[in-house]
Amino acid sequence: MVSVPKRKEIYKYEAPWTVYAMNWSVRPDKRFRLAIGSFIEEYNNKVQIVSLDEERSEFKARSMFDHPYPCTKIIWIPDKKGVFPDLLATSGDYLRLWRVVSDTETRLECLLNNNKNSDFCAPLTAFDWNEVEPNLLGTSSIDTTCTIWGLETGQVLGRTNVVSGHVKTQLIAHDKEVYDIAFSRAGGGRDMFASVGADGSVRMFDLRHLEHSTIIYEDPTHQPLLRLCWNKQDPNYLATMAMDGVEVIILDVRVPCTPVAKLNNHRACVNGIAWAPHSSCHVCTAGDDHQALIWDIQQMPRAIEDPILAYTADGEINQIQWAAGQPDWISICYNKTLEILRV
Repeated sequence: MVSVPKRKEIYKYEAPWTVYAMNWSVRPDKRFRLAIGSFIEEYNNKVQIVSLDEERSEFKARSMFDHPYPCTKIIWIPDKKGVFPDLLATSGDYLRLWRVVSDTETRLECLLNNNKNSDFCAPLTAFDWNEVEPNLLGTSSIDTTCTIWGLETGQVLGRTNVVSGHVKTQLIAHDKEVYDIAFSRAGGGRDMFASVGADGSVRMFDLRHLEHSTIIYEDPTHQPLLRLCWNKQDPNYLATMAMDGVEVIILDVRVPCTPVAKLNNHRACVNGIAWAPHSSCHVCTAGDDHQALIWDIQQMPRAIEDPILAYTADGEINQIQWAAGQPDWISICYNKTLEILRV
């Protein structure tokens, strides 16, 4: 009888620099592949692609490439069938699309800049890649705007021609800086998105009716809201968090302005939120208290007292992601370490 090596519950990768941005690839043939971005306080930064060698139970570094400034976000193309080019997008000073050519080579495919008449660019705080329509991306910027980009991948004809992009629409989304943007799966998953920003509000937009937006929530003390994250299974729910806040606020878009739950077991500021890809009632939060906590929110609107799972890392967790293609795995970043944890 052949003994099958038992899968480990935790795998670690040590990067040569502090890790901030991070994302899982969703391609079916690249199960344990992640991209991580450096956080170095200077112009020259890096993005590295790593993948888990399941037979050897260790991470292998694949290609690494230069990136101007630290990435504020990294997302792989949400292409679960593997029919589009193998693309990766990053935000920083601009939105950039990268093509993974091989295990050892990644090249810049295009740089998307919608401010053609100025040398100055307003840094991009975040972006989101539409999962239903992979030709749509939305960026959020400190100049109070959100921009929706359309991509031309030329993939329909099977050619490997260059990917390019154009501005579909740009709108003033908030009164101050916009810190995050996320597409909703509501109404077909193509046209609805929400944003949060320094004015302390969560606003919802519909690409078909951009003349008005809906304020879903405003922070009572007007604290800036840094992140928002939609429930992957139930588009009525989203989560947000305030700058330096220790709690995560769960909102129901059907009941605007009043949080339906507050998750407040963290002992230091929360840095990341990730909803389960496969369940509408599980969400993971992580923060400066070294904790990654998984919550079951089934009993809302009754108060949710305690998380159902807790993991303590060896440092302040600044990023957390739940693998869309493999719901048993969560990844976290702290200091120079990327860890993936089996849940």
